[in-house]
Amino acid sequence: MTENDVAKIIVDAAYHIHSRFGPGLLESAYQAMLAHELGKRGLRVECEKPVPLVYDEVVLELGYRADMLVEDLVLVELKAVEQTAPVHKRQLLTYLKLTDKRLGLLINFGTALIKDGIHRVANGL
Repeated sequence: MTENDVAKIIVDAAYHIHSRFGPGLLESAYQAMLAHELGKRGLRVECEKPVPLVYDEVVLELGYRADMLVEDLVLVELKAVEQTAPVHKRQLLTYLKLTDKRLGLLINFGTALIKDGIHRVANGL
């Protein structure tokens, strides 16, 4: 399964959840539902995945955490805000670089239409 295959399943699951509940819940609720939905679809999901920072060959455990890593291929950052900021995409790109992953999804469940809240971020894909 490729990054794009996994991303399609994630987007479909997010659409399913947003169609049922809409905006207005906490990010943690969307994260739990998305992890459950992806698990039902047979995908392996790690939540609150630690993202270490390596500097001068020293691993610095600074508490960076990606919301989800799906199938060890796609990083997912979740938001439940009215509007994402440009820094959210930059943060996801940094996480992709630090973890050597090629695709990330920034999903904001706070939008009226979920299609407006989904952004792909690529790192050499």
